[in-house]
Amino acid sequence: MAIHNDTGKFGELKAVEYLLSKGYKILDTNWRYEKSELDIVCEYHELIVVLEVKTRSSTYFGNPADFVGTAKQQKIIEGAEAYLEIKNLDRELRFDILEVVLSNNTLTINHIEAAFNDGM
Repeated sequence: MAIHNDTGKFGELKAVEYLLSKGYKILDTNWRYEKSELDIVCEYHELIVVLEVKTRSSTYFGNPADFVGTAKQQKIIEGAEAYLEIKNLDRELRFDILEVVLSNNTLTINHIEAAFNDGM
């Protein structure tokens, strides 16, 4: 497995640990539908929260959230809508980004709530 794949998997593991510590209930990880992949789907209070996890080894080229563009957001939204339909869930959705930066043996997590598609 490539190093960037290992970094991404490690970041997703740390993201799950972080979310559990904050009271989120993990429903699915790496859920796929057609061309969409939802990194983490959780329940938080009455919401279904879909999280895109972006892991980087530095912020030299920008913050990890900067790499979740409009096309990626649209795929996540489409996947989330399919998830609700397939799982027969009639709940409000929120889309978050979880930035995980592993730099100089330091782990930093930045949770951006309602990062895009406000009002779904």
